[in-house]
Amino acid sequence: MRQVLANARILPMDAGMREIGRGWIALDDGRIVSLGEGDAPSDLGAVQDMGGDLLMPGMVNTHAHLPMTLFRGLGEDVDDRLFRYILPLERALVTAEVVEIGTALAAVETIRGGVTTVADMYYFEDRVGSVLDRAGLRGVVGQTLANFEAPDHGSMDEGFARLDALADLYADHPRITASAAPHAPYSTDLAVMTRVAQWSADHPGLPVQMHLAETQAELDWAQKTHGCTTVEVSDRAGLLTPALVAAHVMYPGEADIALLADRGVGVAHNARSNGKAGRGIAPVTALRAAGVSVGLATDGPMSGNTLDLFAQMAPAAMFQKIAGGSRKPLPCVDVLRMGTIEAARVLGMDDRIGSLEPGKQADLIRISLDDPRLHPIYDLTSALVFAALPSDVRGTMVAGHWLMEDRQLTTMDADKALADALQVAQRFRARIEEIDRTKT
Repeated sequence: MRQVLANARILPMDAGMREIGRGWIALDDGRIVSLGEGDAPSDLGAVQDMGGDLLMPGMVNTHAHLPMTLFRGLGEDVDDRLFRYILPLERALVTAEVVEIGTALAAVETIRGGVTTVADMYYFEDRVGSVLDRAGLRGVVGQTLANFEAPDHGSMDEGFARLDALADLYADHPRITASAAPHAPYSTDLAVMTRVAQWSADHPGLPVQMHLAETQAELDWAQKTHGCTTVEVSDRAGLLTPALVAAHVMYPGEADIALLADRGVGVAHNARSNGKAGRGIAPVTALRAAGVSVGLATDGPMSGNTLDLFAQMAPAAMFQKIAGGSRKPLPCVDVLRMGTIEAARVLGMDDRIGSLEPGKQADLIRISLDDPRLHPIYDLTSALVFAALPSDVRGTMVAGHWLMEDRQLTTMDADKALADALQVAQRFRARIEEIDRTKT
């Protein structure tokens, strides 16, 4: 159905980074047909008045663990919380139903936060894909593969079987894309990574997601086990290709950065999560200067707490400025690109999403600029990066369909999602108390 979004301020995030003070966007069959300044031509379709609000591309979250909304805020100040709480809870209580419930809560938050595409890696990803599909979101669903006990498979062969089934399930889906997700080099090792690389070669067009160069312990493992860096181990396995979305990349050396750039690997940057974990500052400025595409990401709600990219933008900018000792590194316009078109490039989707241009999918968000907190606006990108909040998002659209209008969800029942999640949290809380009793 043809429709026109008129009387809008527009930030297309195109190559020229132009801004349209007052204009319109024409949509047809879920795609952008045309856009321009001033009043919309009268013959383009039914007009919806945007009331002067901002239209910009929907944000792209390049790395998340959506079902882990159910772990949000758990053991925040406990250094060994992964082994003390998270892994035992996953082994004991994470089922397909629990994953679906956690993902539903995540989908509500994602839509409200103006994110239209999210790359996820967890377990029971067929259920994650099902929720994202019902919500109307665009998503990459990654089957986790690791050498530790997993909730959805007991052996690596079973894990690959689930991966194959996931690829078949979403082979022709217009919005959901399957992905292999080897957890990390240290938790898979060379043989499994090589097998993933072969799977990737056999499934062109499907991404691979993996945590890479995330911790010092991972670097120590690579040096001790293979006599090289963790990035080099991944390259030996054949995983460093444009299909790879490398999450975190906190500790690459100069040679690693050059290798990532040469291989066309994309990086998912999780500023808030990295900071909370006390890991330091990722070399985002150096990665981008070398030609590596870097997209913003939230990580899981256990690690970064929120699933909106507004919460990521200011920390991403400030950490690079702290590292560089200047205001100049990672200017606001680049941060915004990392949340939209550059993030889309990391996922291999920049030909379809990430900017508002004719022929691309109509994935966009409507942002109110009315709040005094945003004014005066001398620089729109600065206002969005440092002052805007998820609550400023009035509408979220994917493929021409509003998933939220005037802050009202159209595809999700937020009350049910929250009620279901709180029921699961009661079971989690009981198990946490049991763990604390046995370990005291």
